[in-house]
Amino acid sequence: MQEKEALISSPCSFAGVKPIMMDLPYPPMQVKEKNLAYAQMLSFDYCGSVSEMTAIAQYINNENRLFCERCPLAKTILGIAMAEMIHLQKLGELIHLLGGSIDFLAKHQNGRKSMWTPEYLTIPGNARNMLLADIESEKAAINQYRMHEKMIRDPHINAVLERIVKDEEYHILILRTLLNELAAS
Repeated sequence: MQEKEALISSPCSFAGVKPIMMDLPYPPMQVKEKNLAYAQMLSFDYCGSVSEMTAIAQYINNENRLFCERCPLAKTILGIAMAEMIHLQKLGELIHLLGGSIDFLAKHQNGRKSMWTPEYLTIPGNARNMLLADIESEKAAINQYRMHEKMIRDPHINAVLERIVKDEEYHILILRTLLNELAAS
């Protein structure tokens, strides 16, 4: 007699999860001219300590730790991570158009480079603190994008950054709603 293999299945199906973002188009991906200084600045948004790469890793880590006990919350977190992946892709396009290189190095003006590291992540122990950390990360990203908009004199780049900011603001709204739902349960 042959024994049946015991399987352990995921309690949460992620089928149909879509990026959670504003229902607005992105501006055309174009720049006025090649500009390595702008490319270096955007490298921080791409893979610095406050960056899309950090956001993606943090959201995916949170989703992985939540999916067993809090499936709906995990699905929402995954949808936000998917939007951050789109932001990373848009920034990569801009960096390329500006003449920069697409890698995991944030390039400082003094020539120093820093490699993206998981040390940039905040990994709290419970769902409430995860949401609070995610809200703070979104606020920090918005502040950094706003600072870069002031420094970049290319309306095409700034239009893309402003569109990304709209998603980040929307993410804060969603995360605050999730936090309130968590507190009420």
